[in-house]
Amino acid sequence: MASILTLVANRDATTLSPAVIQRIRDAVQGRSVEILSEGEAADVTCDSEPNPAAVEQAIERLEIDAIVTKSRGRRKAVLVADMDSTIVTGETLDELAAFAGIGDKIAAITKRSMNGELDFAQALRERVAMLKGLGLSALEETWKGVKLTPGAIELIRTMKAHNATTALVSGGFTFFTGRVADLVGFDVHRANTLIDDGTALTGQTGQPILDRYSKLEILRELAEARGVQMSATLAVGDGANDLDMIREAGLGVAFHAKPIVAREAKARVEHGNLRALLFAQGYKASQFAGV
Repeated sequence: MASILTLVANRDATTLSPAVIQRIRDAVQGRSVEILSEGEAADVTCDSEPNPAAVEQAIERLEIDAIVTKSRGRRKAVLVADMDSTIVTGETLDELAAFAGIGDKIAAITKRSMNGELDFAQALRERVAMLKGLGLSALEETWKGVKLTPGAIELIRTMKAHNATTALVSGGFTFFTGRVADLVGFDVHRANTLIDDGTALTGQTGQPILDRYSKLEILRELAEARGVQMSATLAVGDGANDLDMIREAGLGVAFHAKPIVAREAKARVEHGNLRALLFAQGYKASQFAGV
């Protein structure tokens, strides 16, 4: 089966010019080229899987992502996406902690957890405990500052327009995933819960905690519910708690990810935005919804 090398440029930094495409095509002995978005994305069809070192050398340090897929089954029926630093640009728990005056302290724990240096559930309980007594108004103020990652709405609405099931699955909190899911258009959202006494946080989370294993199980459940194989699924995230679902998905994408995730993912987006996930499925920009 032929392989497809999808090239996606960060348009804020560079352009995917015909000369660059030709150089990469020659390096991988590509058979044909299809433009997905002028100056931004293209597919190069290859008779065999392209050599990663040859691709990297041909890109010549330009801000261009290269994703390899098989020519059949590119469009996925199920998408499971992480929220923090994936669908939204920041870490909502860290931003919430800033209202308690301990943003830096909690961010340091978050970083270690996302790098796989700490047990996720233990790190989550530790951070939430430090928020005990924080007024609920801080949640609303944090929400006001949440920003979507460019391409998030296009990704979800385009996949839904082509009958995919889309799920936002986060180790964060339902207060935020519910709002993000409504804003972007996800079919499903699942996350942890923050417990409060009606006026302030108690420093506790609902049980059981949604962790990396839960994310994988949700991916499997959604694939089974759709009656599709795991090869028809797409998972995207940035942290260690996303690694299991990224490994098992038909297309697992490390999105501006921590090193431990980037090393093991089938595909990486290091320069572009979430539009890259649509291009990797063979969608043209003219087919995107929600723009």
